[in-house]
Amino acid sequence: MTFKPARFLANPHVQTLWPTLRRKLPAVARREEKMPLPDGDHLWLHWGASLPDNGRIVVLLHGITGCSDSPYARGLQHELDKIGIASVVANARGNGGRLNDRPECSYAGETNDVHAVMEYLQEQHQARELIVIGYSLGGSRLLNYLVEERASPLIVAAATVCVPLDLGICARRLDQGFSRIYRKHLLGQLCEDFDARRAHLREHFPAHARRFDDIGPLDGISNFVEYDNRVIAPLYGFRDANDYYRQCSALPKLGRIKVPTLMIQAADDPFMTPAVLPAKDRISANITLEVTPNGGHVGFVAGTFRKPIYWLEPRLVEWISRYFNREEIVMKDFIAAAQALHE
Repeated sequence: MTFKPARFLANPHVQTLWPTLRRKLPAVARREEKMPLPDGDHLWLHWGASLPDNGRIVVLLHGITGCSDSPYARGLQHELDKIGIASVVANARGNGGRLNDRPECSYAGETNDVHAVMEYLQEQHQARELIVIGYSLGGSRLLNYLVEERASPLIVAAATVCVPLDLGICARRLDQGFSRIYRKHLLGQLCEDFDARRAHLREHFPAHARRFDDIGPLDGISNFVEYDNRVIAPLYGFRDANDYYRQCSALPKLGRIKVPTLMIQAADDPFMTPAVLPAKDRISANITLEVTPNGGHVGFVAGTFRKPIYWLEPRLVEWISRYFNREEIVMKDFIAAAQALHE
């Protein structure tokens, strides 16, 4: 399934911004679940309408400031609901407008919460087979998790979209040209969230607030290297931003992936450069790497200007159906079509 950008929408920035600014998001009949974490905190799961009655669940991990209402999450859950596949978005701590009880949040190498979600789905929802899909920073978390010894054996397949595979290159790419607009927006949101979390912890969990207080005010942060030096490194025990990038960049780890994994990257992604794209001889045989010439950052808008098609969703559904019984999915589509003819 080849991606071809919609006419007049091939520009990487248009591709990146269109789903957020112009897409009419489909409605998703969601169920919300508060999931406890081993350290006493929690995160929020947002389930699609389909029940995991066959033990098969698609798990979605969103990007750095995303959540279950991000266009790619809403869009894919809507498509999976149509064919009866259960899906759940695991909102990272503090994302989606919810404040948490501890100072931890997600970063590119965070895998403890990813592992906790997999175990919870097995224990509380009788999951038998999982497909995990990570977007951008969520994809980095997923790839880091897949190479760990503790990675859940229930994961039968995975997919990632527009992952910042080399964190240092990507952080500095956002200092160039129009990409500075994304940097300003993301940093503004991250710093605003940091201040809100600190105020919440000071009021309700003062012992945990000390880790935030030690960081001090975030005034003057103008790029991601500064943010990672002043926030991520001290919060998670890295020496500095470069140490964080070295330990958590997924690029050097791709040869160790054992799970069938689809990796979708766009060559024109304004969050990165072609230098982050892996050579085929440096990746595992279990990885299907698809690099499209166009697509922007998690954009992939096909079709036409008047009737855009969000290509990621059918492509990911096709990948999912390889592992979650294609014949069963086709039969459900046939039944639904037959019922529609008689309504």
